[in-house]
Amino acid sequence: MPARLCVFLGSIAVAAFWLAGELRAEPADAPFKLADSQLEPLKWADVAGWAADDHLAAFAAYQASCQTFRGIKQPHDDRPVFNALWEVCRRAARVRPTDKGAARHFFEDNFRPVEIARHGETQGFLTGYYEPIVEGSRFPNPEFHVPLYRRPPDLVAAGYKPGAEFPNKGVLIGRRNEKDEIVPYHDRGAIESGALDGQKLEICWLRDPFEALAIQIQGSARVILEDGTPLRINYDSHNGYPYSAVGRVLIERNLVPREEMSMQRIRDWMAANPDEAPKVRATNRSYIFFRITGLSNEGEPVGAQGVPLAPGRSIAVDKIHVYGTPFFIEASLPIESAKPTTPFRRLMIAQDTGSAIVGPARADLYWGAGDDAARIAGRIRHPGRFVMLLPRELDMVEAGKHMPIPVPKPQIPEAEVKREQGKSKHAAGKGEDETRSKRLRRQVGPVRWRPRT
Repeated sequence: MPARLCVFLGSIAVAAFWLAGELRAEPADAPFKLADSQLEPLKWADVAGWAADDHLAAFAAYQASCQTFRGIKQPHDDRPVFNALWEVCRRAARVRPTDKGAARHFFEDNFRPVEIARHGETQGFLTGYYEPIVEGSRFPNPEFHVPLYRRPPDLVAAGYKPGAEFPNKGVLIGRRNEKDEIVPYHDRGAIESGALDGQKLEICWLRDPFEALAIQIQGSARVILEDGTPLRINYDSHNGYPYSAVGRVLIERNLVPREEMSMQRIRDWMAANPDEAPKVRATNRSYIFFRITGLSNEGEPVGAQGVPLAPGRSIAVDKIHVYGTPFFIEASLPIESAKPTTPFRRLMIAQDTGSAIVGPARADLYWGAGDDAARIAGRIRHPGRFVMLLPRELDMVEAGKHMPIPVPKPQIPEAEVKREQGKSKHAAGKGEDETRSKRLRRQVGPVRWRPRT
């Protein structure tokens, strides 16, 4: 989820390079790698909004993640980041910051800021999620007739034992046929049409098919049952199909204008078009199964890391990242209104994941529970800058020794360079420079190493 990594020695940037990696666990003594990623270390002064954030709030969320590391006497994980975070969490146990400044110094003393994006891109992508609160029933009836299912026993992931934590990508998922071969599982259309009926997999029943869809997108919910009992459910597994946004389908079919798209708009359209709505939902073949996590109305849902999520501080990320990794997110988001005009500059902690969260710079921002959180989360589909905080235990200079030598630069005649410089002085100069730059990149190919001053 090949990477560019600029290595700093003290306060001086001494090198930058592309770091190629494969999607697999690395030996503990191997340099840090992330597949399909470009990484560039920064100075703290280069992280816009860093100094103004509430680092004390971020530290509280980070300490929650550290609880899972402190339960491990000695790490035996193959990922260098995991082992390095274990060391940082040991130190964090002895820290009791009393103000924002002290918390900020903890992060600056123990981490390095590294900008991360998908290979060839400059920004990542953000969405929002929340915990829906809906009414439901233990038993089906004319009012509550839409089921939420637990994991079917015939749903398998290649290489994983039954009941184990389910992978969100990269593994063959399905059901076994009479030849013991793994074949595709039932998709959303088949399941909504009754493919799982009669197997007693229903956790509860809801009133509205859109509510079931929304819960599957969010990954958790509070279902208030007939007697007032709050049934807490959380993501357990999925049917192996990639997530496809139904909002995109409505836009492409000219059923909802792009500028009006939101979760509420999708709900309104489905309520007004009950005969067409199942066909639109079926375009998203992915289907999510749940588990019961509690019967309390207190606190926040537990994320995939096993700790309660913190509204405004927790994010769901791709599983290529280690839970507990801090990320500083910089973006303009539609928080105060439907327009993306609210500056968002905040240190977040990776504590959750989801089958639709795929990529090195991809995050779902958790906003809490209820209608207000739903309105904010439903509006967010925006680009953002990702700065990952990597523990100082990771040896970036050592990683640079494993990089390939640079591709030679092309020899460009001086006369051609002057001619191109002259073009840039015209009104259309910027476009000419961009065209020229793209043409040169095609000639050179990806740059594997480049010295910086």
